Amino acid sequence: MEMNSANVEAVVKQVLESMLDKKIPSPSAQPAESQAIPKTAHVAMLTSLEHYDIKEFPIPELGDGDILVKVEGCGICGTDAHEFKRDPFGLIPVALGHEGTGEIVKMGKNVKADSAGKPLKVGDKVVTCMIFKDDPDIEMFDLNKKNIGGADVYGLLPDDDIHLNGWFSDYILVREGSSIFNVSDLDLKSRILIEPCAVLVHAVERAKTTGILRFNSRVVVQGCGPIGLICIAVLRTMGIENIVAVDGNQQRLDFAKKMGAETSVNFMEHKGIDALAGAVKDALGGHLADFAFQCTGSPVAHSNIYKFIRNGGGLCELGFFINGGDATINPHFDLCSKEITLVGSWVYTLRDYATTFDFLKRAKAIGLPMDDLITHEFPLEEINEAHQTNLAQKGLKIAIVNK
Repeated sequence: MEMNSANVEAVVKQVLESMLDKKIPSPSAQPAESQAIPKTAHVAMLTSLEHYDIKEFPIPELGDGDILVKVEGCGICGTDAHEFKRDPFGLIPVALGHEGTGEIVKMGKNVKADSAGKPLKVGDKVVTCMIFKDDPDIEMFDLNKKNIGGADVYGLLPDDDIHLNGWFSDYILVREGSSIFNVSDLDLKSRILIEPCAVLVHAVERAKTTGILRFNSRVVVQGCGPIGLICIAVLRTMGIENIVAVDGNQQRLDFAKKMGAETSVNFMEHKGIDALAGAVKDALGGHLADFAFQCTGSPVAHSNIYKFIRNGGGLCELGFFINGGDATINPHFDLCSKEITLVGSWVYTLRDYATTFDFLKRAKAIGLPMDDLITHEFPLEEINEAHQTNLAQKGLKIAIVNK
């Protein structure tokens, strides 16, 4: 008999069975579960302002379309920080965490593929996007019609009888009708960054609708927290090089240059908006910006940014994910007489998620230090300390990582 790999595998299987006196499953058989699953899960529940308790809840039986994911890590978002500090959404008690990723450990019998049609199996690494409660059958390429404003998100769900609703936990139950993506080809840090990066991929796509943002545009990015820094990286992967970063933290401005900004302006060094606008103009070689991205949640910053933009230029405002208060502008001088085209950006669509996977690969390929955005990692049991570190702005992206 001619021996091949299949023959060898069969012979080895027979020998082992005779030695162990028991049947050995075929390697090609897909297990329903990849590992021993505990009966309970640990969930960080925000039970009062600025305080999480680690709660233990039973892991429920899965429905035919459900997926149980063992959480590997989750970033702390500005939205989590607002909820931790003030509970603006009125969700307490709540299981937060929506920048999460993990490994499938169990699936319902009807689960075959992710939201993009990519096969799913136990052991795959995944991220979730949104839950279309009013349109659960939405498909991948309906996407330009819907962003997250009309959907629910794991990590911002009201508490229920299941409790495994957020990524600040060691297991999360992804229910039938949720969007989910197989991202097994990305490392853990890249997967943790998918959700915030999708926000900026969407913002840049919104900016492109103006027809003003081009390959050789002069661009200002105001705000160099994680959102602004990722914005710079997205622009840089598109080939846009003439980028000026504006912030009041010199360490963040220095990092902005590593992410692709050509130069930077520290607003702490300039007194008054006229002086600041002059500094931005000088940084752009004596020109005002063709396009600007406003990435802070500051109404004052929104009011100021019009002064950085040329006549006929464009602005994308994406900094206000909660109500940060009113901004004051002069419509005549700031908007009408300059004919500025303004677009708002609100989170992302499913298609933006798929684009983000490619963005992360390309950003790393051209040497952008995406992993360095994650400056602090904490275990789940230290989540209160992690949030306080985030509020104190001691780093950039703070992440909860389960060992």
